[in-house]
Amino acid sequence: MNRCMDMADQKEHYEFDFMPIGQAIKKAREAKGMTREQLAGIIGYAPRHIQAIENEGQYPSVELLVQLATMFDISLDQFIFPERPGHKSDTRRRIDRILDTLNERDLMVIEATANSLKSSCE
Repeated sequence: MNRCMDMADQKEHYEFDFMPIGQAIKKAREAKGMTREQLAGIIGYAPRHIQAIENEGQYPSVELLVQLATMFDISLDQFIFPERPGHKSDTRRRIDRILDTLNERDLMVIEATANSLKSSCE
């Protein structure tokens, strides 16, 4: 019984900020060169609904959230469990997938580019 009371107390004090997920969806959509209107046509929701999710932190349905996360390859773990170590950003995961398709010569070019970029930032 005590454990149930603790869970009830947690529910009362827990608020989830959806804004970071909405912003990640917006960033991924824009990275693909897709407008809200184009996305709306694909998923069957009004552009205004997409805008509310992206910019106002409106909660989508679970089905829509899964569809958008899958479509734009967004890991929700980083938002739901931010304290867990080892989370890669969505951008890093997308780059990893691209790197997996390259040959060794191409990877050497990417490595040299990354090293140059790192050196210029130091």
